[in-house]
Amino acid sequence: MDGRELVAFSSNDYLGFASHPAVIAAQQSGAELGAGATASHLVNGHLQIHAQLQDKIAEVTGREAALVFSSGYTANIGTICALVGRGDTVVSDKLNHASLIDGARLCGAASLRFAHSDLDALERQLGRAAETDGNILVAVDGVYSMDGDCAPLAGIAALCRDYGAWLMVDEAHGFGVMGSESLPAAGSVAAAGLGQEDAPVVMGTLGKAAGNAGAFVAGPRELIDYLVQFARPYIYTTGMPPAVAAGGLAATELMQREPQHRARLRGNIDHFRARAAELELPLAKSASAIQPLLLGCEKTVMSVAAELQQSGFLVGAIRPPTVPAGTARLRIALSAAHSEEQIEGLLEALAESLSAQKAASA
Repeated sequence: MDGRELVAFSSNDYLGFASHPAVIAAQQSGAELGAGATASHLVNGHLQIHAQLQDKIAEVTGREAALVFSSGYTANIGTICALVGRGDTVVSDKLNHASLIDGARLCGAASLRFAHSDLDALERQLGRAAETDGNILVAVDGVYSMDGDCAPLAGIAALCRDYGAWLMVDEAHGFGVMGSESLPAAGSVAAAGLGQEDAPVVMGTLGKAAGNAGAFVAGPRELIDYLVQFARPYIYTTGMPPAVAAGGLAATELMQREPQHRARLRGNIDHFRARAAELELPLAKSASAIQPLLLGCEKTVMSVAAELQQSGFLVGAIRPPTVPAGTARLRIALSAAHSEEQIEGLLEALAESLSAQKAASA
């Protein structure tokens, strides 16, 4: 960056697959099928490599079927707008990703929001939605991108059953890095002990833990067949490039075949949090790869981020309106690719910068 080499603690490459030789080789091989898909999936842009990727995603997530999209944003908007509309209701967590928020705005359904991960607030909104005759879709992130915390999915799923609502979970930051014993890479839904009947609509991206691009929706076969016919961003967008599909397939296979990447990431998270506690750094409560350091003041966040960059570390400085006023933070993203020495270097630079900030304000 500006001619200097920095250690990135700002990417979502949680397993280090963006630079994995097998994933890169798969992309290079996939490019031999063509630089692009040349048309939408329903015209002639759906190749065998796309079908193979969808089958593998369904297997890894424990779902009957899956459908690939060009991006997570279009996957969320397309799915919500296909499933609900006028006369229906979308119930959303207030900290949902922008793509879920925009899907709720665009679909034409009534939109209700509830306080972040507050089950009582969710039930109140479900009660309001149940007074209508339409369908109810509850949409939440499995892992929240700015706070790193996990949704209380078991409780949310139970309420959805009670009120006859569909549960849609955005697994952008959970897919590949968490899961259950039988489905170790399936995401936060599996980690919460939920199956397809509990959370029938699961979206995930291939641009984070998989190190590639694009996204998918996984669920019952009936859901996927329906989306093929009615998810407009899927129908009217050129298909995913074959190279991207091949890279995504290789990464998803690695998630199954090489669990050591998840184990290394978990070790890095545990080490980072333990050392941060020793240094009394103001970390938010997060068990995921996303470790927010809450500083509150926007100027302080920008100043510390600049000092970290001078020390050789690139960390995202997150300010309003991305996060609420007064909650500016450094968004530290850990990866299996980080070494212990790199993590130690970041922690030492953080402690030094925050100590200097404290002394200057005294």
